[in-house]
Amino acid sequence: MATIDPSNAAQQALFDKLGISTSTGKTTNAKLGNSNLGQDEFLKLMTTQLQNQDPFAPMDNGDFIAQMAQFSSVTGIREISTGITALSDEMKKLRVATASNLLGHSVLVPGNIARPDSNGEINGVIDLPAASSTTRVSFSDAETGEYLYQLDLGSQPSGLVGFSWTDIPSETLAKRHAIQVDVAVDIGKGQENLQPSVFARVLAASAAGTRSDDMMLDVQDYGEIATSDITKFR
Repeated sequence: MATIDPSNAAQQALFDKLGISTSTGKTTNAKLGNSNLGQDEFLKLMTTQLQNQDPFAPMDNGDFIAQMAQFSSVTGIREISTGITALSDEMKKLRVATASNLLGHSVLVPGNIARPDSNGEINGVIDLPAASSTTRVSFSDAETGEYLYQLDLGSQPSGLVGFSWTDIPSETLAKRHAIQVDVAVDIGKGQENLQPSVFARVLAASAAGTRSDDMMLDVQDYGEIATSDITKFR
């Protein structure tokens, strides 16, 4: 005579009550069609498991507590993940709003092409690697090459040195041409050229950066620059 394994019988009874077919491995209950086990389904599973346990080998309290703890842990991780995703979306919206506020303002970018700002001035910074005995900033028309003006800043210590051309002639402003900025210094090796950083106007902002957490700024004469690469704005 064939014998029935009590544990298998109890398992089969449990599957039958839950509407689970052991032949297909899929649920026949529409409520359990979701691949995610919710709290209601978990409690139903635990209750049914207790009702159908082998009376001669009841479920150990430790196993029961372990299952409860595991479910709570998975549920907590899922809730944390959902919260982090929502927070990430909100931070992205905030970055878009912050970047949009830069429209019309100027950001400091490495380069030697500048344009007069709304005050008719050109401002920039020189990063001196060592003290310079001679520091000159020359300005010329970027389109025609015509020499326009020169600032003599004299000797300067190492570090950041700011410069400004504030009295740009009206005829130069009227041309609306880009202006080339050249820096010549002497830090003990004879005269050499350094690349300055200049303030350039922000034309647009977007979230189309190669890094998911970066916003991109469309900067006049320089194209797209990541906000994380911007150190100063005005």
